[in-house]
Amino acid sequence: MAPFSKGFLAQRLSGLTALVRHAFAVEPEGQPLSPEDVALLERVAATVVERGMAMPAILFLESVGPMSFLGSQALHFFTPILEVIFPQRDVERVAQLLERRDTLSRLTVLIERRTSTLP
Repeated sequence: MAPFSKGFLAQRLSGLTALVRHAFAVEPEGQPLSPEDVALLERVAATVVERGMAMPAILFLESVGPMSFLGSQALHFFTPILEVIFPQRDVERVAQLLERRDTLSRLTVLIERRTSTLP
């Protein structure tokens, strides 16, 4: 059999397709967050509102939303440096949350809710 016959190439291509099928898969939106994740997002929203940074934060979150996955990968990369300042558990949790496409929109909603309840 010739090394580059039609059947050989088709078999190699189907094998390669099976290997990378889920390489770029993300979790479907709308999956429920764990109570710890919700508490972390609420803590972030409360801090943002308390410091009077609600509008800049919402603008920032809306503008970087499409790149949240890249941000999560950067957090994974910088975890050894960031764990000097923040607990490693929180850095890893934030990185995992950023891998989800709907996390930033949920955080934006939490910030908006806290802002609307201010006197």
